[in-house]
Amino acid sequence: MSAHFEVYEDRAQHWRFRLKAGNGEIVAVGESYPTRNGAERGVDAVRRAAAEADVHVLDDGHR
Repeated sequence: MSAHFEVYEDRAQHWRFRLKAGNGEIVAVGESYPTRNGAERGVDAVRRAAAEADVHVLDDGHR
């Protein structure tokens, strides 16, 4: 199975998303959204941002 996003309703009846790796491990989670459409827009925002995102490693001197 390939990596994929899951959009789901939580116990509080809010919408969330998570990104799962091909092995099923959860590698990222989104915040709570009041609507399914909001969670789906969150997925789209992560896709756009991650495509060109740099990695910044913070050491103890930068926290």
